[in-house]
This record gives sequence, structure tokens and C-alpha cells, in this order.
Amino acid sequence: MKAFVTGATGFLGSHVARVLAEQGAQLRLLVRPTSDLRNIDDLDADRVPGDLRDAASIEKALSGCDVVFHVAADYRLWVRDPGEMYRSNVEGTRALLEAARRQGVRRVVYTSSVATMGFTSNGSGTVADERSPVSLDDMIGHYKRSKFMAEQVAVDAAKSGVDVVVVNPTTPIGERDIKPTPTGRIVVDFLKRKFPAYVETGLNLVDATECARGHVQALEKGKSGERYILGGENLTLKQILDRLAAITGLKSPTVKLPYVFAFATGVVDEMVTGRLLGREPRATIDAVRMGRKMMFVSSAKAERELGWRTVPVDGALRRSVDWFRNNGYV
Repeated sequence: MKAFVTGATGFLGSHVARVLAEQGAQLRLLVRPTSDLRNIDDLDADRVPGDLRDAASIEKALSGCDVVFHVAADYRLWVRDPGEMYRSNVEGTRALLEAARRQGVRRVVYTSSVATMGFTSNGSGTVADERSPVSLDDMIGHYKRSKFMAEQVAVDAAKSGVDVVVVNPTTPIGERDIKPTPTGRIVVDFLKRKFPAYVETGLNLVDATECARGHVQALEKGKSGERYILGGENLTLKQILDRLAAITGLKSPTVKLPYVFAFATGVVDEMVTGRLLGREPRATIDAVRMGRKMMFVSSAKAERELGWRTVPVDGALRRSVDWFRNNGYV
């Protein structure tokens, strides 16, 4: 099996590529000229230049491939030019799926996000799943909006005859988070003792390696046009920090920050760091608004149809801590 993988130089994509390699797949990896190649340096793979915003390069790159894993995405909670994010996440997905149709690819596994699910406000106790009511108006920020729109592109492609399975990872954690992602920053900031307080919010953490295996399960057992949440443990931010404290021996914060103060911090950081200095803020208004919802989910559908197993994330948290420490982030 020759597998075409986008996003293999990134965090989750590198795990998907490695799982495929372990299972004997021939790999063809899409690589941009500006990509950091550390995550794929040791992989036996055909690396082809291209960019999701360049439809011709995508068409050429996936020629002759049997299956596609579209993991790449512009994952930022703040961006100076929102159009850039939509060109990559939405139009890039559209171009790739159209190229896959023309090239006769057997199946595409599209990596969406748990961000596209329908979540309710904190305190409701509701756990979201693939059936939870949701619309574009519920999406906070350009990242969520772009992923929701891209997911609709994938579902529509399936309706038109392209064999596409959608997976919705929750919040992957583990090694090789080179950017790092917003979740990886939680770990790095904790290790740097930059977590004096916390806010009342919740995430579902999933082991990145297990999540990559779930992608292969979706290839083998998923139904075209269906969405599958690949999740692990539902944890509040305080519980995550407490687990990091147990792993590292560092202290977990005990002060809970009221929402109004968190929102004010986001406003100031976005104005000063983002708009005035032109750098990505550490706290954004959208991130704080998203934090008002507990992003707790159920992976029951993936368990029934894919053979997915929900496993504890302590091992992945420990691997994340060790990787950041060993690679100079702390």
C-alpha cells in the first residue's frame, strides 16, 4: 500500500506516518519548502515538494498513491491574515479531495478536529458526540470555523462519490510536538513554572500514538462520509496540571482565575503582542471564549465501529514532558 500523507512534518502527522511505516506501508510525504524536517528525518519515505494552496503540486504529488491521510492543517488560535488559514484548511482540503478523485485514490482519511463538535457551556455536564447539534455559528475563531468548513467539504465529497472517512481527534499529547501546539504549550509553560493560576475549563486528552493508530483503523473499518471522534480522557485543566505535578514533582497552581480576568488578559495580549508587535499572543480572546465550554466528548461510535480503545493519557503526558525537556524547550 502506498500512502500519501500531508502534515507528516508536524505533530500528529508524524505519528500517523510512523504507524503506517511500522505496518509496512510505502510512504509519500508532502513537504513544503519551509517545513521543519526533524520529525521525519529517520523515516524511510519518498518526500515530495508541494503546498496545499497549490492545487497543481498536490495533483502531481499524490499520483500513483493508493490511500491518502490528510492530516495537515494551519493550527493557530491567532493569525494576522485569516484568509491564509482558510486557503490552507478549506480550499487546500477541497483541492486535495478533487485530486484524489481524479487520481482514483481508494480512500481518503481526513483529519478534522473535535473543535467541530457541538459543545455546551461549562457546568452543563453534557458530553458531546458526533450527533450533538452544531452549526458554523457555534464555531469560535478562525481555526474552528475553517476546520468546520473543511469538514463539510469532506462530507460533501463523500456524498459525490469520493471515499472519505473523517476522524475527529480530541487533544493529542505526546512527543515530537515541535511547534509546540497550544496543548504542548500548557506542558512547556508548566515546566517553566509559568502557571501561577488556572481557569475552569476542560479538555479531552488523547495519546498521539494511539490517535495515529485510530487513523489506520478508520482506513480499514470506517464508513465513507462518517465522522469518528478519537478521544481519550475527559479532564479539567486543573486535573491536567495536577497530573503534570505528579509526573514532574513541580507544584500545581491552586489559584483559580475568574473568567473576567482571563478575558481581560486575552484582550491585552492580543492587542499588544498580536496587533502592535505582530507576534502570536500567548492568550487570545477566542481561546478564552472557547475555555468557557468543557470540551468533553464520547468516543463510543469509534469504539463500536472502528475497534477504538480509550486509554489513560498518563504515559503520553510523561513522554511529552521528557521530550520537551530533552529537546531544549525548558
